[in-house]
Amino acid sequence: MARKKRGLLIVVSGPAGVGKGTVDAALMAKHPEIKMSVSATTRAPRPGEVEGVHYFFRTKEEFDRMIEENAFLEYMHVFGMNYYGTPKAFVESERDKGNHVILEIDVQGALKVKEACPDAVMVFIAPPSLKILKDRLVGRGTETQESIDVRTAAALEELKQLPKYDYMVVNDVVDEAVAEMESILCAELVRTSRNTELITKLTGGETI
Repeated sequence: MARKKRGLLIVVSGPAGVGKGTVDAALMAKHPEIKMSVSATTRAPRPGEVEGVHYFFRTKEEFDRMIEENAFLEYMHVFGMNYYGTPKAFVESERDKGNHVILEIDVQGALKVKEACPDAVMVFIAPPSLKILKDRLVGRGTETQESIDVRTAAALEELKQLPKYDYMVVNDVVDEAVAEMESILCAELVRTSRNTELITKLTGGETI
């Protein structure tokens, strides 16, 4: 008997340089039913950015109206300039189709999403060690020493929030991290709380 599954919302956090994007991209390459959440923003499109693919571009007035309508899982005002938010409609539409949605977001935003969407699956991508994380930041060749020190200190603060997440995936070898993400998806899909319709049929005297 085929079971129609509602898609999962997978909230992924982790410090800068840990490889969140790499792990998520590799996971999505293997599983076309996994989609990346698309944020709304008030900033202007950059060259090559496509509406509905990279962002939903909205005016400040449109964004304010969405806030009033409670249309976001979370939103934030960045550096007192532009607004960014996660629209509920996109996430719910994809989940209703049976697709899983990945939302890459910082710890503060992730906790807001969990409050708005209690069934979200919270995954923290962690480094094998702070030293390895720092080495990765240095290896980028794009960070000043001051920036690396700031990011390393921020990573330590983010790691303190780990107990608030459901799962921790250590990104040492990307393929292994992806395999762990796949295991998480499998485990979540067979939770009894996500299979109430079938449980009701099985326990409700359905004719066999």
